[in-house]
Amino acid sequence: MRDKTAVVGVGSTPYWKRGGSLPESDTSMACTAILAALDDAGLTIKDLDGFAIYSSSCDPALLASVLGVPEVRFAATLTSGGGGSAGSIGLASAAIVSGQAEVVVSLMTLQQVGRRLGGTQTGSGAPVVRASPYGSGGVPPTYAFGAFSGVISPGHSFSILTQRHMHLYGTTREHLCEIAINQRNNAIKRPTSIRREPLTRDEYFNAPMLSDPLCLFDYTMESDGAIAVITTTAERARDCRQRPVYVMASANGGMGRWGPAIGAYFQQPDEYFASSGHRPVARRMYEMAGVGPDDVDVALLYDHFSPMVLMQLEDYGFCPIGEGGPFIAEGAIRLGGKIPVNTHGGHLSEAYIIGMTHVREAVEQLRGVAVNQVENAEIALVTGGPASLPVSGTLLRR
Repeated sequence: MRDKTAVVGVGSTPYWKRGGSLPESDTSMACTAILAALDDAGLTIKDLDGFAIYSSSCDPALLASVLGVPEVRFAATLTSGGGGSAGSIGLASAAIVSGQAEVVVSLMTLQQVGRRLGGTQTGSGAPVVRASPYGSGGVPPTYAFGAFSGVISPGHSFSILTQRHMHLYGTTREHLCEIAINQRNNAIKRPTSIRREPLTRDEYFNAPMLSDPLCLFDYTMESDGAIAVITTTAERARDCRQRPVYVMASANGGMGRWGPAIGAYFQQPDEYFASSGHRPVARRMYEMAGVGPDDVDVALLYDHFSPMVLMQLEDYGFCPIGEGGPFIAEGAIRLGGKIPVNTHGGHLSEAYIIGMTHVREAVEQLRGVAVNQVENAEIALVTGGPASLPVSGTLLRR
């Protein structure tokens, strides 16, 4: 796969706070982003022939009909919500390398109206099983298993994982605070960001505790918006409007015993309990690309919860396992640090479009047009959905 495909176009809508996109529909937002991405690449809807989707973000048949795509040669989806965000670029590349398509869009359109993505799994919006034989009020057994212990939302699950990391390695809330403040500082400079007001240590530590040790500022925002990314062959990319951003490698998956994590429970082996679940994905991705963590210039790490940034730093080899806290405390993830992280502000402060803001930022960094530009950035890492197997990682280069 290395360097056989390239990202040539990125398009988006504005980002809104949850529900702020109304009365526009999620389909309308998706079409807006796709057309903008094609225009960014110097292509038209007549060139588009593939959809690489994740998290059930859209119906390719509907979008192709509305947009007037002449022929859909490829349409497939990765599972597991945000775990497929970075991997959707790999899925697009796989379709292109295998000859099934030539111009493929990866897309997320999100409109959080009705059921909240951050809601509990036992209340409104929970997946209900009628006439359940489990005696759990109709809640599927994967959720009922943890519900009696109060584990009924994603934040509860990730707080347990964070507590385990703290117990094993001495990680503190000071380390999580540094992540939140660093990303807010990056977001302030971006006109696309929803949160652009400064965040202080006092504000962080005085914020409501939502699920100990995770406070309000450790949680992702709830946002609306759409982002589309166009991938094509390396040959065709040379004639597109923008500088090509080449796909070096992409891996998707994880430990088979990880188990469901979002509002449910973890069942991974002890070796991986207190990790992001990305370690095997990172290893395969680096082997595919022929590079290592020291070659990466900027990391766009999926951050639905701040401690997942810390654990991914360990799992992708930027620091040893268990040393993510001290590594962050040294300022290593700031602009100018050893590995700048989430230079756009991430889910914590720019917007939550289930991982595609990270892909957009990686492309902008490698084009050299990012708001918080990392000097001479040549290789960017983008990740998807830590601890919500399958997860993904993708390496891009300029």
